[in-house]
Amino acid sequence: MSSVKIECVASEGYRIGESPVWDEKESALLYVDITGRKVCRWSSITKQVQVVSVDAPVSSVALWKSGDYVITLGTRFAALKWKEQLVTTIAHVDKDKPNNRFNDGKVDPAGRYFAGTMAEEIRPAVLERHQGALYTLFSDLSVVKHFDQVDISNGLDWSLDHKTFFYIDSLSYSVDAFDYDLQTGKIGNRRSIYKLEKEESIPDGMCIDTEGKLWVACYDGGRVIRLDPETGKRLQTVKLPVDKTTSCCFGGKDYSEMYVTSASDGMDKEWLSQQPQAGGIFKITGLGVKGVPPYPFAG
Repeated sequence: MSSVKIECVASEGYRIGESPVWDEKESALLYVDITGRKVCRWSSITKQVQVVSVDAPVSSVALWKSGDYVITLGTRFAALKWKEQLVTTIAHVDKDKPNNRFNDGKVDPAGRYFAGTMAEEIRPAVLERHQGALYTLFSDLSVVKHFDQVDISNGLDWSLDHKTFFYIDSLSYSVDAFDYDLQTGKIGNRRSIYKLEKEESIPDGMCIDTEGKLWVACYDGGRVIRLDPETGKRLQTVKLPVDKTTSCCFGGKDYSEMYVTSASDGMDKEWLSQQPQAGGIFKITGLGVKGVPPYPFAG
């Protein structure tokens, strides 16, 4: 194994940093601060962070073929024009659940935006159960609901052959797989491929590498773990200097760097004094694997 190095590239102390996405065109990392209501962009060239503030909890961001971004905002899919700092609603879900919000989202290999909802938390990972659902925003801007009864809709990605969809409902402590039809975007035959160990705590965001292995950020577990979805075995654990690791993606010139977001919400003064980098954005190098570039929304 090459030597793994971890550095904090943005130590702004985000409340719930989430949804890291590499923007190749800008040589930058996109991510959100959910409760801070911010979409952020960290430039790997200038090392500066640009911020667009929004009017509701913003839980995920994705690239758009048009050159702009798509976000999940409250219970809306929305378009974000970065230069103009302009947000316009595309579609609204869970209208009958005013206490809900979107959580994690990602674009599939055909350019559809998958994202799920959850009830607003009373405190971190404590919320009204089974209020969420998983949705897809299609390129014609129509929305399909796949299933409901979700606790905390989270990490998602697709296998390299695009035949399997991986998904996490955090409070099930499980990483699940579905059969995936790339033509239609339909999913079925749900099964668990990995159950988290006690010290790994809560599965959160997830990404895939070019070897088809999954990387899962463990909320309250202070780590990312690498899993083999075929065997259900854990292959590697990378510990971070903060407990509330929330999500991960690959980026950098050749997608050999891993970026990990984290949260500081729910931490008291003493806890924060022990983890001054809580809510920071981390870069991990030396993993010896590369990631898959993100797909842009085709709408």
